[in-house]
Amino acid sequence: MSSSGSPLVEGDGDGAVPGPVRPSGLLDVLRVASVVLDPEGRIVLWSPQAEELFGYAAEEALGRYAARIMVHEQYLDLVVKLFSDVMRTGQSWAGAFPIRRKDGSTRLVEFRNVRLTDDRGAVYALGLAVDQATVRRMEQDVALSTRVVAQSPIGLAVLDTDLRYVSVNPALERLNGVPAEDHLGRTVPEVLPQLDIGTVEATARQVLETGEPVVEQFMIGRTPAYPDEDHAWSASMFRLENALGSVLGVALSVVDVTEQYRAGLEAERARRRLAVVADASARIGTTLDLERTARELAEVAVPELADVAAVDLLGGVVLGRRSTLGPTEPAVIRALAVKGTGAGSGDALLAADPPGGVTRYAPDRFVTECVRTALPVLLPQVKDEDLPRIARSPQAAELLGRAGVHSYLAVPLIAHGEVLGALDLKRVSNPLPFGEDDLLLARELAARAAVQIDNARWYQNARDAALTLQRSLLPSHPPVTGGLEVASRYQPAGATSEVGGDWFDVIPLDGGRTALVVGDVMGSGIPAAATMGRLRTATHTLASLGLDPAVLLEHLDRITGDLEDAIATCVYVVHDSRERQCLIANAGHLPPVRVRAGGTPELLDLPTGVPLGVGGVTFSTTVVGLEPGDRLVLYTDGLVETRHHPLDERLDRLLTLLHGRSDHSLEEMCDLLLRTLHEPDNFDDVALLIARATLPGGAASPGRPAASGGATA
Repeated sequence: MSSSGSPLVEGDGDGAVPGPVRPSGLLDVLRVASVVLDPEGRIVLWSPQAEELFGYAAEEALGRYAARIMVHEQYLDLVVKLFSDVMRTGQSWAGAFPIRRKDGSTRLVEFRNVRLTDDRGAVYALGLAVDQATVRRMEQDVALSTRVVAQSPIGLAVLDTDLRYVSVNPALERLNGVPAEDHLGRTVPEVLPQLDIGTVEATARQVLETGEPVVEQFMIGRTPAYPDEDHAWSASMFRLENALGSVLGVALSVVDVTEQYRAGLEAERARRRLAVVADASARIGTTLDLERTARELAEVAVPELADVAAVDLLGGVVLGRRSTLGPTEPAVIRALAVKGTGAGSGDALLAADPPGGVTRYAPDRFVTECVRTALPVLLPQVKDEDLPRIARSPQAAELLGRAGVHSYLAVPLIAHGEVLGALDLKRVSNPLPFGEDDLLLARELAARAAVQIDNARWYQNARDAALTLQRSLLPSHPPVTGGLEVASRYQPAGATSEVGGDWFDVIPLDGGRTALVVGDVMGSGIPAAATMGRLRTATHTLASLGLDPAVLLEHLDRITGDLEDAIATCVYVVHDSRERQCLIANAGHLPPVRVRAGGTPELLDLPTGVPLGVGGVTFSTTVVGLEPGDRLVLYTDGLVETRHHPLDERLDRLLTLLHGRSDHSLEEMCDLLLRTLHEPDNFDDVALLIARATLPGGAASPGRPAASGGATA
């Protein structure tokens, strides 16, 4: 069965001969009136359409002279003559005349007059009449449709019920790059084999079956008109039916939307770039740690930009020196970070410099060219001869070739006009080559990251200098002195903060006594370390005078006040091994912990005092017993304070860790407390000092019964 529902009759010839099918309906639209006249011009047959057109019923018309009721009286003679000529010569005649209808109205009607002969030789005349207004309207519609189709900039086609081209307009010829005659009788895949048209065919069949139109179906591909680049089209389809509802096929319209498609791609690429840059702004530079900042840059670049990314700095830059390269100079590169993802990146990662490694790259290497010229190096397609200029060695070049590196991009890291190094990018599993869009994004990332890397390297240099100064100012003390076994630790702040002014000291005094000091200068960096050094020197000098702890702190307070913008906390302890006690004064510092041998750790209840440098406040001395075997723990706030926990909770945690660990050495206890309490991202230094009272000769002992908790002087 055909799609119209009519049968096909198989013929004996080359193909199927169509049998009866439903009429097109065009004659019904025209309402053609049929009239048969005898040789004298009398009406012998009168169709229903004639009744409608002329207004006379059949019984009124049959047997009457046609000219009297079908033609306006003004043209009666002319029509009679034309009728006679047709009957005499057998030549048909056509023309238009006004008619007067039965109701008296007039109408312009087109006539076709043809002579007929029956099987007995009798002659008749067949008259066909159509209202001219209807004919003109049909002509105009056809003319308009023809002109619109021919001149439309939109590609238009009609497909039959087998989805074969029936007609194609010039615009579609141009879009497809195929002449109209080469379309006719062929399907879309036959005309455009290189275009994936399966979805369009399925949609066309759906439109045929349901009658529901489909608007703006998107297609991307290549045609003979555009064989070397992708184009985009928007296709719309609707079912064609005649006046009686018979399905004729599918009308197809195609619009080239390549420019809009490319604009959309560009907008999407711009949106992607903005998203990556925004992500980079949030993820790069979260700390002032140089290696971590480099890792953050590599992690943003992979896999968004590359399958393998490396962040390299010039060796001199890492050390704080400005580096400039001549045309024949190699580049000394220190690898900070490398990141890879995707299948095949393993060998490419092996070819990269390991983080922390330093490599000399010859002058002809691409990374050397990048840092020397401060310009990017872009290789959309990596050739075999390019690999040695990318890799650090022949072995690394072989690994890159085995990995399938096919595209390479290096962009300089530039901050404040100085080239710091390069962001090195490779593609392995991503099939697309690096393009101008990727270069733009890589440069944006490199520019933003370079500032953060520059800040991190200067911070690290300053931090290293402060840490060196800090450590040089901290004491080295014997493990046993004046009846005390002593262990200490200094832990600098995490990478996100600068070195502070925390310090400790162990000062031997006359008479078997020992002074213990732990303090914290507010602030950070070299200024805090320098202030700490001054206070430590002053404490040494004052301690040698044998001053009471409270008096010593009063002198330190005045000295601190003379220093510009200096504030410090401090706890000062004088241990007397013969009296088995400690004299303690506190200047705004956290209280020490006393751990009695076999007993429960306790925070000493001391007057807190005010920090050094505030001025005008007296300090007090508290006497605390310390028997052989007892331990005294002094620390700075960096050990226990955090952003996320109350101080009381953290102090309880400290006491819990100290409880029941009399079998631990002091060194083990220092490591345990730092490992457990000090968080890696803590913004403060830690100074920790643990002392244990010993018997004469240095042996620890549980000692005699504990003395009283002490008195305040």
